[in-house]
Amino acid sequence: MSERYLCVHGHFYQPPRQNPWLEEIETEESAAPFHDWNARINAECYAPNAAARIVDGEGRILDIQNTYTHISFNFGPTLLSWLEHADSRTYRLIIDADRASRARRDGHGNAIAQAYNHLIMPLANRRDKVTQVLWGLRDFQARFGRDPEGMWLPETAVDLETLDIMAAHG
Repeated sequence: MSERYLCVHGHFYQPPRQNPWLEEIETEESAAPFHDWNARINAECYAPNAAARIVDGEGRILDIQNTYTHISFNFGPTLLSWLEHADSRTYRLIIDADRASRARRDGHGNAIAQAYNHLIMPLANRRDKVTQVLWGLRDFQARFGRDPEGMWLPETAVDLETLDIMAAHG
C-alpha cells in the first residue's frame, strides 16, 4: 500500500479594527462577552490552536500540542501585529511553531506569507499589487526571520500580473 499524505492549511486573517483616531479597538457589542471580535476569535481559535489538548476516550488530557507545528499556515500581517501586543504568548507560539517546523523539515517552515492587507489582487492596479507583495514579504521576514517559500493571496484570487510580480520578488 502506498503512503498517503494530507496537507492542512490554516489561513488566519482579521482586518484592522482600530479606530484610526484613537488607535484602539472600541468595544464591539456583538463580540460579547469579549471586548471585540479579535479578542473573541483569538480566545476561540488562535490561542487554542497553539495549545491543543489531545484527550483519551474519557476526556483526560494526554498531551498538549501546538497545532501550528503540524499544519501549513499563514497569518495576515494586521492580525499578527494585533496578536503581538494583545496576546504575546500566542504570538510567540506561532513564531516558535515555524521555527520548530524548520528544524524538523531541513529548513522548510510551515508558515507562508500573505499579501499585506487582504486586497483582492486582480482588482488592483500594478502599483498596489507590488506594494501588497513587498509589504507582505517584508512583514513576514521581520517576524519569522526568513524568506517565505510561498504567499497566500486573499480570497485565493489571482491573475497573471500578480503571479509575475510575485515571481519577480522571489
